This record gives sequence, structure tokens and C-alpha cells, in this order.
Amino acid sequence: MKRYLLLSDGTVYEGKPLGAGGATVGEVVFNTGMTGYQEILTDPSYAGQIVMLTYPLIGNYGINDDDFESEAIQPSGLIVREACDSPSNWRSSKTVDALLKERGKVGIQGLDTRAITKHIRSLGVTMGVVADDLEEGKALLASSASYDDTDFVYGVTCKSGYKWGPEGRESIAEPDEPGRLRLAVLDCGLKYNILRRFYRAGCRPIVFPATTGAEEILSWKPDGVLLSPGPGDPERLGPVVSTVSALLGKTPMFGICLGNQLLCQAVGGRTFKLKFGHRGANHPVKDYRTGRVTITSQNHGYAVDPDSLAGKGAEVTQVNLNDGTVEGIAVPEARAQSIQYHPEAAPGPWDSRPYFGEFVALMAAERS
Repeated sequence: MKRYLLLSDGTVYEGKPLGAGGATVGEVVFNTGMTGYQEILTDPSYAGQIVMLTYPLIGNYGINDDDFESEAIQPSGLIVREACDSPSNWRSSKTVDALLKERGKVGIQGLDTRAITKHIRSLGVTMGVVADDLEEGKALLASSASYDDTDFVYGVTCKSGYKWGPEGRESIAEPDEPGRLRLAVLDCGLKYNILRRFYRAGCRPIVFPATTGAEEILSWKPDGVLLSPGPGDPERLGPVVSTVSALLGKTPMFGICLGNQLLCQAVGGRTFKLKFGHRGANHPVKDYRTGRVTITSQNHGYAVDPDSLAGKGAEVTQVNLNDGTVEGIAVPEARAQSIQYHPEAAPGPWDSRPYFGEFVALMAAERS
């Protein structure tokens, strides 16, 4: 059987089926990470996107029961050069192909993913379709809305609040654990490893849907607020930005990825779309406050406009050493800070894990 990848500029690539049959549409993006395909497939920030992995062999250590970052397969589809059909790892329970079929997700393999990556780097991220039938794919692509015109956050946020404990997700009615800091998490597309890291650092995360208002969040008397990562254009999230604005200054605040952009919007700044985004596990970032350079895991298609922060009480604290884009901001008077990358990694390096401890220390100081 043949399967096709069609891009909005008219380019067509022919490959072989991977995963379920049928057709899928989304914004085609590439990730340069060599490992972590299971975490990528379950990262809510990829909602509405067809993810292409540039590493040539995907699935060689299989799929396990422990490395899911959410309950669902989040991307619209998957593109790989070769999907391994005989993984070797003691934790492996199935192949990537089996997982995609089990969850009804369409993928394609047998393509020169690095050549397609070079094409997208020149063209910019673009809408695309993966389909078994070429004409069906063309019709689907022609009738589909742009990625930028869709609010994905409200589709991936939790439906109701919950707490995170030693065994993972718990009822929001569960009592607090003595001595733990209470962290309110605004879920715009949360990865579980963020909750794991904060729990290990001494917090009791309480997760709220993105539609939750500031008054309800503050009624829980949190020691701090976390603004989570998530998909889509932050400029479409007016109600969420209003919530962040109302929370700003009430308690220490920390934003990750989309959370960085939400904090920017809340102080009156602007964001813009990158040509092809940052997605991978080897992006160097410099922290102006310490002079330290960390290698970071990233997954975002939008960035903060530094000029828009002038006179807003915010300052740029970190910068990407590849292209000079903003990687962190702070609003000192509001005890708020944020970073554009993923300190929880999953996948990726652990260089930026100390930022969890720094924010927890700030929360603890506020409580005392």
C-alpha cells in the first residue's frame, strides 16, 4: 500500500502506511530529538500538528507503560523515515505502529524526513495531510482551517480539577499532605512530568482547567501558581490571559513555554509566530542573571516580542543563543517569572531542572 504526505504548497511525498488507515490534517512541524518519541506523541503541545521526527529510526526501544505525558496521543499524525517493527527494551510492550493503530492515529513512513525538514525550513511551517488516497487528501487539505485559526488549549485541558500525589493523579477532594506547598496549576496542555518534578520538590500540585477563573484558584489559597505549556496561538487565549492578569501579584507565579507567552500577554506584551519553531532537545539558552548556559528541551512555534515589554514592568532574563529569541522573562514586582523551554524535559537534558527548586524556594519564603 501507498500513503501520501501533501503540503499546502502543492508538494507531494509518497511513502508507506504507519498506524491506522484513513487521512489526517494538521500543521507539519519537525522535531530534531534523537529519543523521546513516546513523550512527544503524548505531549499536548502537539495538538493539531503532524509531527515529523528527523532521526532516521524511530521506535527501536518500543512503547512502555511509564513514559506517557498525558492520557492521549496528541499530534494529528506522525511522519518518520523508518518505524522499527522489532523493538528491544525490557520495558517495551508494543511498537509505535501498534500504539498508533490502537489509538486510531494516522502516520506515514518511508520518507526522507531530513529533506522534508530542509523544505519546511525554507517554506516555514505549513498545513499538510497524510492520506491513503491522493484525491481525498487534496480535498481535505483544501477544506481545512489554518492551525492559527483554532483554539487547541480548550480541547486538551483537563475537564475537571485534580490533585497530584505519590501515585499520580488523585481526586481534588483528597486532603493535603502536611508540610507540602500548595501549587495551583493552570492546565493549558500539561505534561505529567511537570507535576512529578514539582511533587518531588515538595509541592502538592492542584490542577485546574484552563477555563477556571482567578477567584476560584485563589480560593484554594495557593502558595504559588504555575502556568503550563500548551498548543496554539497565545493571542487567541484572551480569557486565559485575563485570568493570569487577575492572578498576577497575588502569589508567586511561574510559567513554562506557553506559560511564558501568557505572562507576556498579561503584562501587555505581544507574541509572534516563528518561521519553523523550536522543537528538539539541544537548544542552548543563556540566563542573563547568572551567565549560565543550559542545553534545553523545546517545543514551541511562537515567541515573545522583547520590544513589546518596554515600560511594562517586565524584563527579559534569558535568550536563545541560536537565534536570539526570548527564552525567559520576569516581572519582579509581581514575583513572577517564566521560561520558554521545558525544564521537566521528557524528553531532553536535565540542565534546567534547578529552576523547579528556585521557584519552590520562592514559594516557601512567601509562606514563611
